[in-house]
Amino acid sequence: MNEIAASLKHADVDNTTSTAVRWYVLVMMVLVYTLSIADRYVVSTVLDPIKADLHLTDSGVARLTSWPLALFYVLLGFPISYILDRHSRRNIVAASIAIWSAMTVLCGMTKTVAQFAFTRIGVGIGEAGGTPGANTILSDYFPAFRRPMALTIFSLGAPLGAWLSYQFAGQVAAQYGWRTVFWVLGAPGFLVGLLIWLTIKEPARGQLDATPDGEVPSLGETVRFLWSQRSAVHLMLGSALTALWGWGLIYFTPSYLQRIYHLDAGQAGDVTGSIHLYGGGIATLATSWLIGLDAFKDPRRIVWFMGAIIGIATFASIGIYWTHDLEVARALFWIFIPSIYFYIGPCFGMLNNLALPRMRAMICATTLFVANVGNLLIAPGYVGALSDFFDPAGQGNAESLRLALLCLAPVGFWATFHYFWSARGLVAEQERATGIRCTPAA
Repeated sequence: MNEIAASLKHADVDNTTSTAVRWYVLVMMVLVYTLSIADRYVVSTVLDPIKADLHLTDSGVARLTSWPLALFYVLLGFPISYILDRHSRRNIVAASIAIWSAMTVLCGMTKTVAQFAFTRIGVGIGEAGGTPGANTILSDYFPAFRRPMALTIFSLGAPLGAWLSYQFAGQVAAQYGWRTVFWVLGAPGFLVGLLIWLTIKEPARGQLDATPDGEVPSLGETVRFLWSQRSAVHLMLGSALTALWGWGLIYFTPSYLQRIYHLDAGQAGDVTGSIHLYGGGIATLATSWLIGLDAFKDPRRIVWFMGAIIGIATFASIGIYWTHDLEVARALFWIFIPSIYFYIGPCFGMLNNLALPRMRAMICATTLFVANVGNLLIAPGYVGALSDFFDPAGQGNAESLRLALLCLAPVGFWATFHYFWSARGLVAEQERATGIRCTPAA
């Protein structure tokens, strides 16, 4: 690691950058994404203990644990991405992870609803710079054809982070209480941020594209360009609806398993934790290998592939919350859970290929905005409110939560439509953004 770090500090980051350097940067960005997902979604694992401790309803605990983070995360993504397109992305990512890690640790020290909301706001502020910054850094370390592959490897952070926030955090919570979970997950971020600041070199923007870097576009120019890239719009909507469907269901799944099957937090984590880690990890790695093949140089094949998988997994998600048999649900989780990971990298990679170099952080922020409005704002509030509605007592019980989740599950079919529709004009629009010809499949 010392040799790689030294070479990073002195090497010119251009077309001759070594493979070892590129992969070191990729590994560090995976760690950024892993900790981001873990610190963001750990509240899902300890939702019921927080609800009981702070005397909240299903809708109340959903709003407390998701809205403060989500509002600042999605809104600050735009100004921070504006800065990312103009200043050192390496420094911003390093500072971001330090901020959200500190606020995660503080989450475990809170005693009131107001204190908890304040610390989740801090997590949202920090995380707003992490994923857009990592995406645009990787886009200047990997060429256009390798970007979907690299960003699919990057998305391996999602199943790793989910495993930490569900299975690992569930075991910690069962033994030491929910507050300890935040201390354990928050602390490692300080070390990762320091390593990024000390060992990664800021790359030149657009150095691996044929389009010139040029002047920094205004916000209006970026919006107009994005809107003219209709494939990007549909791809963005498809990914946002997938997040609303998949992560919206997952948000309440630990509580659902605890209530329906009478499990504690650790036992509920055991049901899905290994599927997040192994199923999500294998799906991500297999997708990165698959889309790196020559057959997938035609980007339309990537969106067709994503649409087909999400459509199949939507049927599985409906079955999970329909059945009352834990073993049937466990089998269907092996179809559903991997599907919420495999699409992340290809979507980010393709959207980077549909954007000009100086627009990539802003377009990434736009993608995260529409996705996280769905999965962090709409889905938890929607499911929580429906659960309270289906329970006359207004407290939310096992059956009311099951019915609420069944109302969300069919949204996956809507996402499938946008993936298939995005294929129209995709080849020409990618060539327009990158200046690199991609030959459509026969």
